[in-house]
Amino acid sequence: MTLIKKCIAEFIGTFAIVFAGCGAVLVNQIQAGAIGHAGIAATFGLTVMVMIYAVGHISGAHFNPAVTIAFSIGRHFPPAQILPYILAQSLGALAGSATLWVTLKGLFLQRLPGQTMNMGVTLPADGMFMTALVWEIILTFMLMFVIMAVATDYRAVGQAAGIAIGGTVLLNAMFAGSVCGASMNPARSLGPALIAGNWNHLFAYILGPVVGAVGGALIYNMIRCHESDRTDVKGCC
Repeated sequence: MTLIKKCIAEFIGTFAIVFAGCGAVLVNQIQAGAIGHAGIAATFGLTVMVMIYAVGHISGAHFNPAVTIAFSIGRHFPPAQILPYILAQSLGALAGSATLWVTLKGLFLQRLPGQTMNMGVTLPADGMFMTALVWEIILTFMLMFVIMAVATDYRAVGQAAGIAIGGTVLLNAMFAGSVCGASMNPARSLGPALIAGNWNHLFAYILGPVVGAVGGALIYNMIRCHESDRTDVKGCC
């Protein structure tokens, strides 16, 4: 599989996540809460799930610079492909946000004149940088831990990867979305921030997911079973 094809898949997957997920945020704002917090969380989780099944066999379905970096540090991804993947993911997120701004701006101005258009920018509810940083580290650790389990462990059911990973995104967004935005993805935060021109605490949403994802990958690699550890078909001991 050529690198350009993988990057196209990463672009499309990340575009879909931002377009659908942040689109749900915007439509919820325009429609006075019609979708609701649970609906937004479900939209993000379901989009991740279906795009994993759509292009996971092409690119590995990272859709997330933090995941790409963590896979590489965990020796499951070639370092030479890190920058092309991150560029494709960032452009996909930017394109998704730009599409939402162009297509929904008129409706927003018609329905909510004078209000600020919420592009799905991730911000901590208490306005504290450390809240965003700590929560994003923990949430992305959980996400990457699950990804490592279902994507790299010989004992996991590979066909369930999309459900497990999408379910983790949904779970984290459900309980943490109202606290920190539950981004877990630097590209997902970067796209809306660029289009909205809102850079507040953006660094927390870049650094936090990278630290959390690398930690999740390294810890799972530490506790996983290897062929030399096997004593039966179900576990290490």
